[in-house]
Amino acid sequence: MLEKILAQRRKRLAEAIAAVPLREIRSRAKDQPPARDFRGALVNAKGLGLIAEIKRATPSKGDIAVNLDSAERARSYEAAGADCLSVLTEQDFFKGSLDDLRAARAACVLPVLRKDFIVDEYQVWEARAHGADAVLLIVAALGKRTAEFRAIAKEAGLAALVEVHDETELEHAGDAELVGVNNRNLQTLAMDLTMMERVLPMSRAAVRVAESGLKTREDAVRARTAGARALLVGEEVVKQADPRGRIRELKLL
Repeated sequence: MLEKILAQRRKRLAEAIAAVPLREIRSRAKDQPPARDFRGALVNAKGLGLIAEIKRATPSKGDIAVNLDSAERARSYEAAGADCLSVLTEQDFFKGSLDDLRAARAACVLPVLRKDFIVDEYQVWEARAHGADAVLLIVAALGKRTAEFRAIAKEAGLAALVEVHDETELEHAGDAELVGVNNRNLQTLAMDLTMMERVLPMSRAAVRVAESGLKTREDAVRARTAGARALLVGEEVVKQADPRGRIRELKLL
């Protein structure tokens, strides 16, 4: 599945570059005000840090909240006590957009992560140009280029959450300050919460994040026990009409 997503992402990328060249998108990025402190928001969070995600659909579940209002959802997450936002911007498999990113960030004061399948430096500058405060860098997509993209994110003024899925990928995270362990295998889409329990303790990152499949207080306790400082939660909060109770539960408050 990952290769299928990446192939489509590269097609979309070519269209974006044709419409707005790299030089222009870099200029727009540099005109943005300073980014909000994504790492600091998680470090200083009460209980576990919580990155609440705005997503409309997934390849594994299909439509989840395809008609959501991203600005309204951002405000509801903020009011519920989330520490940061994650916004899906991949169009074809997750039905996200950069419009969702801009609307969500404008609606609240939380730091916002652009969650996408980044394979080119253009996407990093594009993220900053559209208001993102952090970007997701997936080691399964970038491999040995992960360090290069961390440097690009730093140049753009963005925090970088480096996502790994196993022990081998963790080596490519290097000395990243923010490392996320995704419990979902991006090739098979299978979920395995023991992934975070195996890999999180091996990371030396200042902020370790457990991602995917986290639904209950018990799951949050497992993540914290494994060394997580924060959780990234999507489906479990986006499907809640009022996310306050679930967010408080997952933050272990």
